[in-house]
Amino acid sequence: MYSKVISCGIMGINGILTYVEADSSNGLPNFSMVGNLSSSVKEASDRVRTALKNSNIEIPAKKVTINISPADIRKDGTNYDLPIAIAILKSLEIIKNNNIDDYAFLGEINLSGELIGIRGILSMVSELKKEGVKGVFVPKVNVEEALVVDGIDIIPVVNISEIIDLINNNNFQNKVEKKKIDITKTNNYPYDFQEVNGQIALKRACEVAVAGFHNIIISGPAGTGKTMVAKRIPSIMPDLSLDEAIEITKIYSIAGFLSNGKLETKRPFRSPHHSISVTSFIGGGVYPRPGEISLASQGVLFLDEVPLFSKSAIETLRQPLEDKYITITRLKGSFQYPANFMLVAAMNLCPCGHYPDRNKCRCSEIAIEKYQRGISKPILERIDICAEASSIKYNELAFEMKNETSKEIKERVVKARKIQNERFKKLEKINYNSQMGIKEIKEFCKLSKEDNEYLKKIFHIKKLSARTYHKLLRVARTIADIEESANIEKKHLVEASNYRGLEEHIYA
Repeated sequence: MYSKVISCGIMGINGILTYVEADSSNGLPNFSMVGNLSSSVKEASDRVRTALKNSNIEIPAKKVTINISPADIRKDGTNYDLPIAIAILKSLEIIKNNNIDDYAFLGEINLSGELIGIRGILSMVSELKKEGVKGVFVPKVNVEEALVVDGIDIIPVVNISEIIDLINNNNFQNKVEKKKIDITKTNNYPYDFQEVNGQIALKRACEVAVAGFHNIIISGPAGTGKTMVAKRIPSIMPDLSLDEAIEITKIYSIAGFLSNGKLETKRPFRSPHHSISVTSFIGGGVYPRPGEISLASQGVLFLDEVPLFSKSAIETLRQPLEDKYITITRLKGSFQYPANFMLVAAMNLCPCGHYPDRNKCRCSEIAIEKYQRGISKPILERIDICAEASSIKYNELAFEMKNETSKEIKERVVKARKIQNERFKKLEKINYNSQMGIKEIKEFCKLSKEDNEYLKKIFHIKKLSARTYHKLLRVARTIADIEESANIEKKHLVEASNYRGLEEHIYA
């Protein structure tokens, strides 16, 4: 007898609707599976048969064929265990209720018949809802994550025996989970800018960077607080919107990093070590998974001592810094992952970390130049703000100083973001000043005749490239927004032009 069950797979970070078909017929006892399957899916035949046996379900000697369609898409993961089991039970008429034709099944099964949690449940349930599926059976451990999606019945189950009982007795509607998930947005970080003494100019640069979602690189001698400041940047970022929280949760779920199976409500801060491989950095692998740049999406990607990262890893940032996503092409298909992160990089100015203090630095001029050029000009041009961490004076460390709290800085950032939201409300795919194209720059970054002449002088004196010229205007627009100025003024241009110092120093 033929049967068909709805299920779902993963393509990138999105779900993709699939169907599990089963046919049981007379003939030599056999169990075969087709449909462009990975080894983890093929192994489901042994897991499912053993699980059914240990659930006291008699499987007659039949020829059983399983097909997972569409066949042109590679199927991977253990989430197909449950739909395969249900399809077999339907084909053998052990499950006789046809009221589940509009319901999907997701879950891994262990050998005892118990359901195990799976990755990517949020992405799959979201896709099933979009496709008009009425409800979905999920492992109980995944219910918190599945309930993030509203408008689709979520039925948590523990084992195969329970599912058979619920379906055959037409009692599964009473098991629909109705619990409301707490999606209160939190931004409680353990670090606060109030703890940072001195570095007034650096803190201002970070505020400007966050307000316009600009990338920033911080340079300076070792021990001046570059990492300390970077760790506090998430504390001044606006709270996540629901859509942003769902995107982060999808990525973390697929990567297997989701904490407690609940909605992620805090902006990510990812700080990979410079020895990281390119695959771990951008994503991919035999069975593609999101990399660090995707795990940092909607948050901060912090690269400490960026010149020490491999050249191949850093150069892969070109596409995500411009397009806000990364495309990974493998033999098994092409996968696209979000990479809408704010890049925060930090670097010393020489291998020993003491330059420009020549009383301590013993590096040769050649060694210093080689080290500084570890980050290429094309990448540096894609970083909007170059800030400097200066040496801290004794008085700034030894005495209590009244520093601004992260909450105070965040209030200004939120106001600047609201101005941008209003400015770009009629534009698609543009939310921040850093995302403005040439067309938007011409419309929203108009200068007076006097200010235009001043910018012309900057352009010639500093020998700006076309990309750097547009970056300067975007940053100036953000500075004006922080000060709630309708127009970009000369003082905004002056400050923005000062944020290109590192590039001028290295590639003068």
